[in-house]
Amino acid sequence: MNTSSRPRLTLDAARALQGMLRAEIGPGLAERELDAVEARFGFVFSADHRVFLASGLPRGSSAWPDCRDGDPEDLASRLAWPVEGVLFDVEHSGFWHPAWPSRPTERSEALRVARTGLESVPRLVPLYGHRYLPGTAGEHGHPVLSVHQTDVILYGNDLTDYIHREFAGPSSGLLAHATVDFWSYFVEGGPGVDVTAPTPFTPYATTAQEAVDCIRMLALERLIGRRHRPEQLIEAGLTALVLDVETESLPLLAGLSRAEHGQADALVDQVLSELGLLRDLPADATDLPREAARWELVRWWLRLIVNGSLAPGAGGDLITYEGWGALGRPQRLKPLVEKTDAYNGWAAIRRGDREHPAEQIVEEAGRLLDGPWPPQG
Repeated sequence: MNTSSRPRLTLDAARALQGMLRAEIGPGLAERELDAVEARFGFVFSADHRVFLASGLPRGSSAWPDCRDGDPEDLASRLAWPVEGVLFDVEHSGFWHPAWPSRPTERSEALRVARTGLESVPRLVPLYGHRYLPGTAGEHGHPVLSVHQTDVILYGNDLTDYIHREFAGPSSGLLAHATVDFWSYFVEGGPGVDVTAPTPFTPYATTAQEAVDCIRMLALERLIGRRHRPEQLIEAGLTALVLDVETESLPLLAGLSRAEHGQADALVDQVLSELGLLRDLPADATDLPREAARWELVRWWLRLIVNGSLAPGAGGDLITYEGWGALGRPQRLKPLVEKTDAYNGWAAIRRGDREHPAEQIVEEAGRLLDGPWPPQG
């Protein structure tokens, strides 16, 4: 479906977007070239994707598909990646889409049924690395999706928003939902998460001060608009309680049952007040919204990456989204962003070898923590 409130992408607007890219821009694809690619590989470009490629062809990096001179097998592999990723999780992770018939007992039969169901889903067309746009003829305004098996992340409201977010800094914020059949399930209620989802860190505090710092960081995350699961708040409260942090409301927060999860936010506010953390939260003092809070959070997320509480890829994505982009693309964070790009890059994913770029993210996080703070430049 079109997101009709979004303007159609024009050639001039597409050229302006391409001026933000860290890539060489070659001549755009002519209409006959676009038609030939669609006919050869059996898909269609959405209207905004088609205009984007007609305005210029990004090149010089394997992350950008080369629809003119690239290896046909490479493009075919990229096109097959989303469906093959779902099938991989059907076979190895027990995934089963609720719209399909009941899952057969035999794995081979389950794969056959899943593959049949996937034949009719909308095609996803590679845009950059494992970022995809739905291939819907004549339609525009779809969000950009980042796809790795059934981990489908909403990465931009539309093509324009995505380019700003990935390459140029602050953008307009993410939609609450995707707009294409089947794939929307993963964003809206399936196993995938988006970059605005609660920070997926594991508990790490071993001292009362670390427990209080964790509660403060959760408060800062809320200050910049990030969400939390009630379980995260309750777990942070329980950890602080076990480590002998004393406030009147902490036992109430730590002891909430599942039926009482709705009380978690209010009790967190009480705990923050009793710890004196509310009055110490940084206020806006610059042109960048919540700049001081974001820098504190970037430092915390780096620590979580280094101590193993936050997966390098997830942490790198989070810092890219909430730090690099929102803080005006500070130069000192660029190496971390580039290492995150390598981790998410098509070549690493295709090889199934992301261990080395993950190690590089951890090393870069350590270097940043060892340097001046906030990083200069």
